[in-house]
Amino acid sequence: MKVKTILVSQPEPKTETSPYFDLSDKQKVKIDFRPFIHVEGISVKEVRGEKVDLHNFTAIILTSRNAVDHFFRIAEEMRFKVPDAMKYFCQSEAVAYYLQKYVVYRKRKIYVGTRTFPDLTKLIKKHKSEKFLLPSSDKLKPLIPEELDSLGINWKRLDLYRTVVSDLSDLEDVFYDVLVFFSPSGIESLLKNFPNFQQNKTRIAAFGNSTVKAVTDAGFKCDITAPSPETPSMTMALDKYIKLVNKK
Repeated sequence: MKVKTILVSQPEPKTETSPYFDLSDKQKVKIDFRPFIHVEGISVKEVRGEKVDLHNFTAIILTSRNAVDHFFRIAEEMRFKVPDAMKYFCQSEAVAYYLQKYVVYRKRKIYVGTRTFPDLTKLIKKHKSEKFLLPSSDKLKPLIPEELDSLGINWKRLDLYRTVVSDLSDLEDVFYDVLVFFSPSGIESLLKNFPNFQQNKTRIAAFGNSTVKAVTDAGFKCDITAPSPETPSMTMALDKYIKLVNKK
């Protein structure tokens, strides 16, 4: 079965240089974007119920742009002035760059990991005397608390936002050759929106081992996977698959 249409379960890229647009032009396929999940902030009332005093922390661990947004949202709603001396430990350059939305970068103590959370823990370990706050979502990878506990540091998790299933009812009668997923939450959304979903001839692409597992656990076949040494990105995996099936 040739591939002519693809639905990516993420928001449409804001940059015109996205590899998805290149893939669409190159392979002459239609690619649509639709987030299957979205993030909602947890109310300040709920956060206060956790009895966490922001004044008690000297460092913030930031794993995503959502964590940045919701930490500063809650700080403002609680009328907590973030001290200039606060240290920020950012999982990636993208997160650190986004932090500039809220702080004057050159005047703050900002430490940046290379990409993965274990990379960041190497920096955290050098500052073991700090009191760390981890702004988090309700769905946190088990690896993160495990890594922090192994360091023997003083740290506290505070859930500030949650992942919510998006309403996809308008897609009830819309069919795509390929559905692309990046997290188990995307599969959860598919099943909640369409409990009677039958895969039939639809191909499913999954990024990451946990997403692949969610696909197979749901009883579906995973036709396209990434990353791999040969196809480190999802667009590369899609490109390879489309070349294979469309030339037949």
